[in-house]
Amino acid sequence: MNFTAGIILFFFFGLIFGSFLNVCIYRIPKGESIIWPVSHCPKCGTPIKPIDNIPVLSYALLGGKCRFCKTRISFRYPLVELLTGVLFAGLFLKFGLSSETLVFSILGLLLITISFIDIDYRLILNKVTLPGILLGAVLTVAFRVLSYKQVLLGFAIGGGGLLFVAVLGSLLFRKESMGMGDIKLAAMIGVFLGVKGTAFSLLVAFFIAALFSAGAMALEKADRHSQIPFGPFIALATF
Repeated sequence: MNFTAGIILFFFFGLIFGSFLNVCIYRIPKGESIIWPVSHCPKCGTPIKPIDNIPVLSYALLGGKCRFCKTRISFRYPLVELLTGVLFAGLFLKFGLSSETLVFSILGLLLITISFIDIDYRLILNKVTLPGILLGAVLTVAFRVLSYKQVLLGFAIGGGGLLFVAVLGSLLFRKESMGMGDIKLAAMIGVFLGVKGTAFSLLVAFFIAALFSAGAMALEKADRHSQIPFGPFIALATF
């Protein structure tokens, strides 16, 4: 495969998968099926025609509004599609047509879904992280991205390390400093990245989160009691 053509192809694959992620992000927290019914306007319920469901392009042509009821559509939809497209293209650029590209693409899909649900609901759901842990463990060993020992150690370092931080934070600040969802997410990262990758990602995540919190407080957008979702910082640090 021509390398440039491969990057373009993977970008478009990413756009398509990103469109599906938008369905997952909207429906999973509500307990709805991600398969049925077909995509529809959340306001008027009208099914979305295929011509209006082209990633990014349809949003632009419709001016970010439903064709029928003219309700404004969140910019999150094209954003998720573009992020997924860039992720797929970037992984192909780094790893080529390889098992790493497949495995880390799946990790990316999980992280994007988890991050946007966490932003909207301040929740990291078991129905995403627990299958993600199982899937990551199977894929990384089956495709020889990691050994089973690295997977187990990564799981322990990710989940155990963040659990230790959560307990320590609760003792110091006398309130819950981190939810179990974040801990399970870190464990999921562990089975995909192993010990070194997980430790590095979590350190970077804490650093980015601290900078964000300091900036938000400086701009008076948050205070020391504000709840800031940690999942997106873990996802960002992972890649």
